[in-house]
Amino acid sequence: MQRLWRSTVVALIAFGASATQPTPDTQRWWNYVKALANDGMEGRNTGSEGYMRAARYVVTAFERNGLKPAGESGYFQTVPLHEVRLRADLSKAELVRGSATHPLRWLRQITVPASTSLPQTIDAPMVFVGSAGWEHEVDVKGKIVVQLNPAPRVEHARAPLLTAPPDGAMGLLGIDNLATLEPRRWPVQYSVAMTLRGQTGPPYRGLVMAFNPAHAELLFEGSGHTFRELKQLDDQGRPMPNFALPSRLRASLRVEESELESPNLIASLAGSDPTLANEYVIISAHLDGYGFGEPWGKDRIYNGAFDDAAYVATLLELAERVHESKMTFRRSVLFAVFTGEEKGLLGSRYFTQHLTVPRDRVVANINLDQVRPLFPLKLMTVIGLDESTLGEAVRQVGGEMGIQMQADQEPWRSLIRRADNWNFMQIGVPAIGFVLAPRKGTSDEAAYKEWYAKRYHTPLDDLNQPWDPAAAAGFNNFFAKLVTTVANADLQPQWKPGSEFVKRGN
Repeated sequence: MQRLWRSTVVALIAFGASATQPTPDTQRWWNYVKALANDGMEGRNTGSEGYMRAARYVVTAFERNGLKPAGESGYFQTVPLHEVRLRADLSKAELVRGSATHPLRWLRQITVPASTSLPQTIDAPMVFVGSAGWEHEVDVKGKIVVQLNPAPRVEHARAPLLTAPPDGAMGLLGIDNLATLEPRRWPVQYSVAMTLRGQTGPPYRGLVMAFNPAHAELLFEGSGHTFRELKQLDDQGRPMPNFALPSRLRASLRVEESELESPNLIASLAGSDPTLANEYVIISAHLDGYGFGEPWGKDRIYNGAFDDAAYVATLLELAERVHESKMTFRRSVLFAVFTGEEKGLLGSRYFTQHLTVPRDRVVANINLDQVRPLFPLKLMTVIGLDESTLGEAVRQVGGEMGIQMQADQEPWRSLIRRADNWNFMQIGVPAIGFVLAPRKGTSDEAAYKEWYAKRYHTPLDDLNQPWDPAAAAGFNNFFAKLVTTVANADLQPQWKPGSEFVKRGN
């Protein structure tokens, strides 16, 4: 019986890929991507009509491929949400220098996180702080404190970074140093804070704003200093001076609140083993994107093709292949497509707080996000690789395919906390995620950096971007093998001794 199962799996998932042309299975996957990330889906913003069109498409694919409803109302699990939005069109800002004023554009030159606690008006002088010990040297009372936010570094930062206005200050205005893989995106898509309805978000820590580095010289005109000079000092690790800026920041802020709903989509494939069928492996990806936002040129649709339509497509393509082969897994597999990931992992948080299957039967989560098939698949960063025995399954499957696995090499990016696997880990479920990783100093690394610089959370993450068909085919193959391995193993995944997640959720 075991040998028969193995031969079926090989038939199911064996496919190759040309370096330039997709195989039929990969083309089928890409057809799902096109269906979910075309302009007609309007970027699938949480709770939007575009999101609902995409959700109905996913449900139709679930039904067609024989997956059973496993939500709270059929395939749907409604997530109740509360939104606070900065009305950039009704808000104003300007720099005032003597009798002269210089208007600023919200979301393009200056931004602030949306909050109902924001002041309605701002009118305050500004002071630049750059050296350690500034708090003993500069009068910040009633002022906007301006700082250069240093880029994340492996070993050290220039000086302790303020994350909230110091005592007595009116607010904090940060200018990002651009020497980082993930700089703040300008223009900012929009300023929205979303929470699960009835739950509070992060506490308000005062007026904290950001200024576009491309326009930062405006702040320093007439000060005797330039942004270029200060950035060079920071890049060299040298102390920066503290000094008053000759301008005041004057602004008005308008926010609006709304209630909305957006569904998670949950489907199940029943297991075949009389005992293990009562256990669930949850495979997941998020459907939501950024929807309509500040335009890049004339394009204001943030399609989110590789963040994360492509990996909802991987779930659907796997379901189709399994259905065509009439194959089952020993354990049950739950297909979970989450909403609100881009707003703070909200859909998966709601799901893990309101599981549609018993908690003690959920044995693993394999989450798809951050993958990006941009270059040949040789190396993968595995989020949570050494936390649980899922890492052993990953290494086994990767080894059979000639893919090298590595733990997260950039912990300062907090990737483990930034995808839906995190909420499963919080309730004690072994979980794992993946990043296609480039080798340093290669053209692959250049492609990786270019994607983050140009496409990450922009309208350029669309269907017209370059991608590597062989990498996409290889990852989908790897994923199918991994799901098969975990769902059919005799033992369920376990946390490793010493993991910080061992006692969570108990």
